[in-house]
Amino acid sequence: MKKAFTMVELIFVIVIIGILAAVAVPKLMVTRTDAVIVKGKSQVSAIRNGISLQKSRNMLHGIYPPYPSVLDNVNTYNVNNQKLFYFNDGNKSNILQYPIYSKIGMDGHWVKTANNQYAFFITQDKNASFTYNNSTGSFDCNHSKPQCSNLLQ
Repeated sequence: MKKAFTMVELIFVIVIIGILAAVAVPKLMVTRTDAVIVKGKSQVSAIRNGISLQKSRNMLHGIYPPYPSVLDNVNTYNVNNQKLFYFNDGNKSNILQYPIYSKIGMDGHWVKTANNQYAFFITQDKNASFTYNNSTGSFDCNHSKPQCSNLLQ
């Protein structure tokens, strides 16, 4: 007498594996957009921390108002390959240790859109617009817009 699995047992095992895969795979699948949002969250946090660091530095040196007046020395808007949040002055007033290079409409990239205004592109057609207020030091966007709330939750 040969010992082997019956057809019913094999089908039962395949069904169980299929159910487990159907439950597990969607939870393990991270989309590109999720990765871009996580990148944006970390960059917003780094920018806010850089603003806070500059405020502390300025207060320590007796410079008032303590918040930086601008976040970089970029004077042209909606241009690729600009060094954002960076002054190139030996880290005296840089918001970030290394610049973020602007790329218009590219997923996961920033662009300067106006004086003290920036946009982070989640996808080519969806972006979150951030405004820097140099009197309060806030770097924020409109929380009622889904692109903004995704980056700040």
